[in-house]
Amino acid sequence: MLLAALREEVLEANLDLVRRGLVLSTFGNASGVDRREGLIVIKPSGVAYEAMKAGDLVVTDLQGKVTEGTLRPSSDLPTHAALYRAFPSIGGIAHTHSEYATAWAQARRAIPCFGTTHADYFHGPIPVTEVMAEDEIVGEYEANTGAAIIRTFENLDAMSIPAVLVANHAPFAWGHDPRKAAETAWMLESVARMAYFTVSINPHASDIAKTLHDRHFLRKHGEKAYYGQMRAKE
Repeated sequence: MLLAALREEVLEANLDLVRRGLVLSTFGNASGVDRREGLIVIKPSGVAYEAMKAGDLVVTDLQGKVTEGTLRPSSDLPTHAALYRAFPSIGGIAHTHSEYATAWAQARRAIPCFGTTHADYFHGPIPVTEVMAEDEIVGEYEANTGAAIIRTFENLDAMSIPAVLVANHAPFAWGHDPRKAAETAWMLESVARMAYFTVSINPHASDIAKTLHDRHFLRKHGEKAYYGQMRAKE
C-alpha cells in the first residue's frame, strides 16, 4: 500500500474534523501531500467518517490522476491539487462546512482580526474570494475554486494566513502537515464564532492594533518565536 504513514496521518486529520465538531454529514475532507513522491492522499467522496479506514483513502498525483485506490476521491480534489501546486510549503489541507466560518463565507465577508486569539494563528484578516463567474461554475468548478483561492493570495502569504473563505461556499485551511491543517480549520471556526459575537455586541468594533497583532503572531511564528517549549540548540 502506497504511503502508509501519510495515509494514517490523513485519516486522523479527517477524524480530527469530526472530533472537533467541524463536519456536517459527510461534507468536508482533509488531504496530505508527499512532496518527494509528488503524491496526494485524500478522503474518498461521500464515505461516512465512522466507517472510513486508511486503506479507503485515495492516492493521486499532483494533477489529480488516481494512482492507487478503488474509491472515487473527494470531489474537492482538484481544489486541493491546485493549492498544492501553487503553494509548495503546504503539506496538508482541510475543507469543512463548519457553521460560523461558512456563515462568513456565505455573507461574502472577510473575518477581521478583532483580538489576540485570531492574531495567534492568522497574520491578518481571513480573506474571502471573489464571487466565481458563471462560466467558472459550469466549467471545471472545483479546479476553478482553487484558481479563485490562488488569486486571492496573489499579494498575501499563504503560510501566515493559512485559511480562506470561498464566497458563498465554505472555508479551506492548510498547514505544514494534514493534522496541522485540521487544527487550523478548528482555529478558523473558533475565531469566526468570536468575530460573529464581536460584531453582534458592537457593530462598530475595530480591528486589533498592528503592534499587538504582530506581537501575538510573531511570538508563535518565525525565527524569533518564543511561545511554548523551544527546542534546545545542539
